[in-house]
Amino acid sequence: MAQTLMKTRLKAAQKGHSLLKKKADALNMRFRSILGKIVENKNLMGEVLREASFSLAEAKFAAGDFSHIVIQNVSRAQHRVRMKKENVVGVFLPVFDAYVDGPDTYDLTGLGKGGASITKLKKNYSKAVELLV
Repeated sequence: MAQTLMKTRLKAAQKGHSLLKKKADALNMRFRSILGKIVENKNLMGEVLREASFSLAEAKFAAGDFSHIVIQNVSRAQHRVRMKKENVVGVFLPVFDAYVDGPDTYDLTGLGKGGASITKLKKNYSKAVELLV
């Protein structure tokens, strides 16, 4: 009687150990994939931010100082971040997703001068925000 009880306890312990090992392996694989994405984005970030900063200088040269116009006309954020939860083997991990909310309110900014450089500036900084998220 005691021997069968010990055998069932041993079998249950081995089963629990194997399940925890599978869970740890799945979480470790997910961690490695996230880490790979972070390293890839970090390598791209330097080039993208350099290009965005250069396009800002280019737009300021072409259109003058337009920062006060943008600051006065801001009502709400156009680029937003949505958080979802992803279930990985019973563990909920946060997943962040960037999206553009609504139409571009600054379509006509720089219409008089420097419109092309301002459009390029918006595109470059949008790409930088996507990489950051």
